[in-house]
Amino acid sequence: MQTIQWFPGHMAKAKREISEKVKLVDLIIELKDARIPYASTNPMISEIIGNKPRLILLCKSSLADPLVTKAWMEYYASKNIISLDIDSITGYHTKDILKYANIALKEVFEKRQAKGITSKTIKAMILGIPNVGKSTLINTLAKRKATTVGDRPGVTKNQTWIKISEVLYLLDTPGILWPKFEDQEVGLKLAMCGSIKDEILDLNGLVLASLDYISKNYPEYIKNRYKIEINDSESMQEQIGKSRGFLSKGGIVDLERTNRMFINELRGMKIGAMSYERPEDQSI
Repeated sequence: MQTIQWFPGHMAKAKREISEKVKLVDLIIELKDARIPYASTNPMISEIIGNKPRLILLCKSSLADPLVTKAWMEYYASKNIISLDIDSITGYHTKDILKYANIALKEVFEKRQAKGITSKTIKAMILGIPNVGKSTLINTLAKRKATTVGDRPGVTKNQTWIKISEVLYLLDTPGILWPKFEDQEVGLKLAMCGSIKDEILDLNGLVLASLDYISKNYPEYIKNRYKIEINDSESMQEQIGKSRGFLSKGGIVDLERTNRMFINELRGMKIGAMSYERPEDQSI
């Protein structure tokens, strides 16, 4: 398996700046990819935020297996962690974020009230890995283009305060990965979801690994989408290329075209809504 690492300079700078500004906020809103809640958890975040109240949002829930997402929600509840599954594109559950933020800050508001402070204003910091959907969520909540949105990781480079309402202010931050993935399975899952720049990836290896996972966990999706037989990864890759007519001279499958098409369809949910990890598989 390819060794995947991606920690550009602006991420190291962002980590330092986030650490400095945590003290300015009441709440940490941590975004995770609903398909990979564990792999999309930056292990540095707990170190950065300390004991700050936290709300976990499982983003892009329409791309994930709903039964697995439900299992993740139950897992977080068992750990007394407040979480909500959302989809910024469809607006699913986005209107509930303020309600859940207030729940996460219940003790903070009680302490304020005891001091005679009645304000329910919330200053929250948005944290998450690249391409998890921070900018899209902020624009959805603000009902305007408050931040730049991109379908590639690394679009947000700076930290910006955005007024969502009279009671909610968000501090947008760049997505940060971590310097070294100790578990290369984590890197693979991040790559499958588009959280690492494709330019640094071995696309062929990524496709073969993805086909291997899907054929074992969602074989019917492969059959239905490409009308092929489930076999080893290289055989399925060849079959997919042939089924799409991606052939070079002599009838040889054009693997480059096949791989690009497959990854685009995988990330665009053309194959189906899938999750790449389950709570029972992880130690969090």
